Amino acid sequence: MSSHGAALDHREVPDETAVALVHDGSTTAVMMATPSDLEDFALGFSLTEGIIADASEIENLEVVETKLGIEVRMWLARPRSEALASRRRYLAGPTGCGLCGIDSLSEARRASPKVAEGLQISAIDIAAALEALPERQTLGAATRAVHAAGWWALSGGFVCLREDVGRHNALDKLVGALRAAHEPRPEGVLFLTSRVSVEMVQKAAVLGAQVLVAVSAPTALAIRTADEAAITLVGVARRDGFEIFTRPDRISGRA
Repeated sequence: MSSHGAALDHREVPDETAVALVHDGSTTAVMMATPSDLEDFALGFSLTEGIIADASEIENLEVVETKLGIEVRMWLARPRSEALASRRRYLAGPTGCGLCGIDSLSEARRASPKVAEGLQISAIDIAAALEALPERQTLGAATRAVHAAGWWALSGGFVCLREDVGRHNALDKLVGALRAAHEPRPEGVLFLTSRVSVEMVQKAAVLGAQVLVAVSAPTALAIRTADEAAITLVGVARRDGFEIFTRPDRISGRA
């Protein structure tokens, strides 16, 4: 007769800590995040939240560890610094809570920039990227507890991938890494290992991704937002198939 019982084992788990994103001496947001690639995270968040429009508008950035967590301190160039200060003054009055991220219901549903046209990919391209994705997810493979966002270049596979316990954080890290690079971003596709909410589509639009592929399904609002931004939204992506929710004209060879 075989016996069953508990056994001691070792499992790697991801770190999670409070990360404060500080612009010009004032905290903009505090996020629970994996404490890696924090410079990318801070830059990407600043871009996708509309605090800056270009990486050059951050004049200085430093990562400071404290007893309570980590602060990423950024100093902005004028006129971005003045615009942020004006926004903070406006929000402190009517909301009474400082910089809350948004100041109205309309801001929560803000229009996303329309992405460029011209990208053409095939169903075989998507399958090849999905095949290559797991080997690039080093933290995910070790912990099974983090999300990933990656940029797959048509000419050379995954050129950049970032991981985090938060799906929004992973995408912000990727945006920051790609926008901080000195060379132009190669033509390609954005891949996400998470579900697709409207915020993820808005961030993808800021990045300029013409095609977004996710392993999970999108929300209804994410689909509408992707359509408005002219993004080809692919979901429920597996190696043996996927579903196209918007702009199927960019993908050839689909069933």
